Amino acid sequence: MSADPVDYSDIQGLVRFGYSALTEASFLLLAIKDAEAARSWLINAPITSAVELSSPPSTALQVAFTHEGLQALGIADDVLSGFSAEFLSGMAGQESRSRRLGDVNASAPQGWRWGSPDRAPQVLVLLYAQEGLLDSWTNTIQGLSWNAAFKELDRLQTSNLHDFEPFGFKDGVSQPSPDWNRQRTPSNNQLKYGNKVSLGEFLLGYPNEYGKYTARPLVDGNDPANNALPFAEDDPRKRDFGRNGTFLVLRQLQQDVRGFWRFLDRQVDSEPQARMHLAESMVGRRTDGTPLVQTGVDRIEGIGPKLAPQNEFTFDQDSNGTRCPFGAHIRRANPRNADLPSSSRWLARMLHILGFANATFRNDVIASTRFHRMIRRGREYGPRLTPEEAVSDCRDQDEHGIHFICIVANILRQFEFVQNSWIMGTKFDAMTDESDPLLGNRQAIPGCPLTDTFSLAQQTGVRTRITHLPQFVTVRGGAYFFLPGLRALRYIATCGRSHR
Repeated sequence: MSADPVDYSDIQGLVRFGYSALTEASFLLLAIKDAEAARSWLINAPITSAVELSSPPSTALQVAFTHEGLQALGIADDVLSGFSAEFLSGMAGQESRSRRLGDVNASAPQGWRWGSPDRAPQVLVLLYAQEGLLDSWTNTIQGLSWNAAFKELDRLQTSNLHDFEPFGFKDGVSQPSPDWNRQRTPSNNQLKYGNKVSLGEFLLGYPNEYGKYTARPLVDGNDPANNALPFAEDDPRKRDFGRNGTFLVLRQLQQDVRGFWRFLDRQVDSEPQARMHLAESMVGRRTDGTPLVQTGVDRIEGIGPKLAPQNEFTFDQDSNGTRCPFGAHIRRANPRNADLPSSSRWLARMLHILGFANATFRNDVIASTRFHRMIRRGREYGPRLTPEEAVSDCRDQDEHGIHFICIVANILRQFEFVQNSWIMGTKFDAMTDESDPLLGNRQAIPGCPLTDTFSLAQQTGVRTRITHLPQFVTVRGGAYFFLPGLRALRYIATCGRSHR
């Protein structure tokens, strides 16, 4: 039995498109002043869907809500209880969660500009526009009942750095390929890394890489108040509040561009070529996005021809980490491994499954990538500062950073796992004393008093160790949002009041 086709008209467009042609963007963090006025605004808001047009739109609008925002709009507690614990708690809702995410010391929620318990947004409005159109688009969106409905807590402005992040590297190079045609049937053991991932990893209401439906709110299918919602595939008696919706993780990451390049400059005695080599080793790619490992060796499902030169590779060809260091950012963010260590021999795979014949001790220390992929939709902010400008005496009073956005169906298994185990993890890939060279907070943890090291394997077998890495990235705000499908948005706007 074939799966039902995806209804793109019920999905907010950001899930499918990055809106790269819309080079201007602004993210509005709002509190709800009047629920009825907010619902009126939602009914009339021109939300952009995921339907593909013959040409890119000139503007786009997306809307998402925190748990508190849905509650303020009248969604009943018994409906909200169907959401995951991490969404209900929030990014800054528990000290233990902040510790796992690395949000401590300078990055602790107590010092955030927004997202802390006393400054938590309820609604996120994302505005995108072609160059020169953002101001007029914002004015259009803020018509209707906007002033009565919302109080603006913060406005996150963005910059167009032409797809480069503030440290100077090509950004957004690697993205998973969702199975929009719903043809993927994940096996128990995927023996080869692939870029195509089950749709349920990114949208609620569809099977994920485990072949299961992620938990989300299901409501009574017989209640006329719920008729705006689609029926649930896995329980046709229920209406699915989550279907075609997803979770949006937003974090404001301030980048110390000058500190990054000046630290590297000191390590190499101000030799520009060596400085760039060390920076590229920390990232795992050259500034233009070319990976440090050899490409074209692996044919990977789900990578189109345009992306193949930069993404058709795994780290199997660099098992010693001499080309791309084990702790490089791209290895941590996407280890590109399958469920079992790579081997073309059937007997070798069977022996590994039985617990024998492990090629190296590293083979079993990284979880399979396919269960932890994320769609990234972030935008940079602040002007560009070149490495040469960063190490010079020129004045720089601007702030630089990324408004990190990722799209996931399971916050805990996707974003939080990657952030905790791979980015902040000091034992990633069987290493010690290291966290992500770019994003690490250098905080000592029990059993690991040092986390400020970066090592580079050498052909001789002796590692070069860079020590005393400063913290280059500081969290300035963050929150977990639910980005609903358009039918769920209508439910929120029109039916939420009946459940109060």
